Amino acid sequence: MRILVVGSGGREHALAWALDRAGGNTVLVSPGNPGTAAFARNVSTPADPLQVAVDYGVDLVVVGPEAPLAAGLGDRLRAAGIPCFGPGAACARLESSKWFAKEVMVAAGVPTASGEIFEKPGDALAFMGGKPRVWVIKADGLAAGKGVVLPDTLQEAREALDGLLSNPPGRVVIEERLSGPEVSVMAVCSGTGAVILPPSRDHKRMGEGDTGPNTGGMGAVCPPCGLPDDFSSMMERTVFKPVLRELEGRGLDYRGVLYAGMMLTPGGPRVLEFNVRFGDPETQAVLPLLGGDLAGLFMAAALGRKLPEPLVLPGASAVVVLASAGYPGDYRKGAVISGLGDVGDAMVFHAGTALAGSELVTSGGRVLGVAASGEDLGEALEKVYGAVDSIHFNGMTYRHDIGRAL
Repeated sequence: MRILVVGSGGREHALAWALDRAGGNTVLVSPGNPGTAAFARNVSTPADPLQVAVDYGVDLVVVGPEAPLAAGLGDRLRAAGIPCFGPGAACARLESSKWFAKEVMVAAGVPTASGEIFEKPGDALAFMGGKPRVWVIKADGLAAGKGVVLPDTLQEAREALDGLLSNPPGRVVIEERLSGPEVSVMAVCSGTGAVILPPSRDHKRMGEGDTGPNTGGMGAVCPPCGLPDDFSSMMERTVFKPVLRELEGRGLDYRGVLYAGMMLTPGGPRVLEFNVRFGDPETQAVLPLLGGDLAGLFMAAALGRKLPEPLVLPGASAVVVLASAGYPGDYRKGAVISGLGDVGDAMVFHAGTALAGSELVTSGGRVLGVAASGEDLGEALEKVYGAVDSIHFNGMTYRHDIGRAL
């Protein structure tokens, strides 16, 4: 099968790697990165993935990032007769509008935090009632993983509202702040059918012990410790199936992966957010534990067919993100990266890298994702951090407690 993966980050590197690992597939990545170029064909021009798919006669397009899906790439591909693993724009509103997702969850009876939507800072502050620590402020639109603020003071709340409301779509959702460990659950969906992938746990905060600002994700483990044996079936029954049925009732046919960010509160699991694509860096931890015909699973979803059960491998997996100094704020680019040939059997997924002549250099805030699998989480983490010790670039920053902090 000839498969086009759309995107250029660590998630897309992991998707292309997993589809290539299965064998029998020709993998193209548009635009790709230096890591995907090692085993797949990077296609940087033309920029439009639909034109790439037509020019190269691909059988399946797998869309990595959320922005092209929200802009209707899935709809355009399907209209051209090209199977797409990724929802259309109407379904992608589950991520592109926090309020739409909230409305769908409420209508479907899915457990989630209560909240309201606002366009004016004053109205939002009045709703918060002078108690910022009990609320979460979320941009209603896409924000590249950085649109969630947990204010500790009224000043932080004002600054967050001013910043988020000054950008499109000019709306924020204020939700009650929940507490408890977080779990990421991704399901491959085809209409009202869903196959739950192994759950994972992402570490969003920049600092040790889950402190500091939120990021796009500093590492992840799969599976998390302490989940009940029936957790995945419970998620299918109480979250994914109700949402897919609610979408069907609205005339929407979901085809692709649906990500539920969950919080395990004292009152039970609650949905924090939906994403309409694979999580990053969760994908880098989940895919190493999936075997079998991943392309066949994605194609079945793209065509709206019955989904085969994926092969879940034994053991555990982990990924640690190496970031540029200053991330998630301002950071420098162009630092030379060394040591990638000394990582043993760990996998290194490129997230923000570029080639400067013959040298690999940093080009993003999150630069690399170092992943490994083992018989248990302890072994996987030992391999990961052993590989991290071999890698170097000026300003390299990472957390030392991935998999150990909640």
